[in-house]
Amino acid sequence: MSTVTTDKKGGGMASLAGKYLTFRLAAEEYGLEILKVQEIIKMQDITKIPRAPGFVRGVINLRGKVIPVVDLRLKFDMQTLETTVKTCIIVVQVKKATFTVTMGIIVDEVNEVLDVNGEQIEPAPEFSAVVETSFILGIGKVGKKVVILLDVNKVLAAGEIDALTKTEAVA
Repeated sequence: MSTVTTDKKGGGMASLAGKYLTFRLAAEEYGLEILKVQEIIKMQDITKIPRAPGFVRGVINLRGKVIPVVDLRLKFDMQTLETTVKTCIIVVQVKKATFTVTMGIIVDEVNEVLDVNGEQIEPAPEFSAVVETSFILGIGKVGKKVVILLDVNKVLAAGEIDALTKTEAVA
């Protein structure tokens, strides 16, 4: 878990500096801390789980282990799209207080690994209480690009993670 500290040079967030795997959802670019990423796999058949939350597409068998798969577009209230050759699943390790869950997140396409230094990161913007931003580590400014840096441990709420672990058990 990252703690946010402001760089002494002013403006940067030094503790968030590091390598981020960037990916695209619609026209937006997002980044995940590379150390949270286990692997990237091509889209495959997903087994639907009855009564799972709408953003949970189902489960896949990843080398003998059943893992839940979340459609990040649906989780972020975006319109769903048809799968393309660029659509893929990023397998991540999500840590909660007492356990770790391996899960897949569906993204439109993976871009690259960026090395982002603290001076390139701004805090997440403040919105009203209506807009939830606790899952945003910060906003990376790399060249002319703006990359929303996500805290994969907070993208799903604790209750949603509990539901996913139950989904794994059912499968």
